[in-house]
Amino acid sequence: MNRGDLTDEQWNKWRSLLPKRKKTGRPAEDDRRVINGILWILRTGAPWRDLPERYGKWGTVSSRFYRWRQARVFDRLFAAVQQEADALGHIDWQVHFVDGTVIRAHQHAAGSKKKTRAPKP
Repeated sequence: MNRGDLTDEQWNKWRSLLPKRKKTGRPAEDDRRVINGILWILRTGAPWRDLPERYGKWGTVSSRFYRWRQARVFDRLFAAVQQEADALGHIDWQVHFVDGTVIRAHQHAAGSKKKTRAPKP
């Protein structure tokens, strides 16, 4: 196992949350290996083509990432991790929140003057 890869304990928790594999066609790439490849890309910020060979073909890993993202698999994984942390008392809801300042407005949304109506007498 490489630094940053899922531990056996983490993998056992996540395995059941992933989509079931289809039994048709050629054998699918190992889900754990793909997840570790996705985590490597997210951690390093590298392009898909720079994915180390130990995680499989970059096209397979990127394809699975985009398919799972569309199927909201990562939302389920995040919710499960968050639920477990909350049950263990590791989340202080008075402190943990989403900071809305990172959300960018459209470039045309800033600085324009609004037309105002004159107040009615």
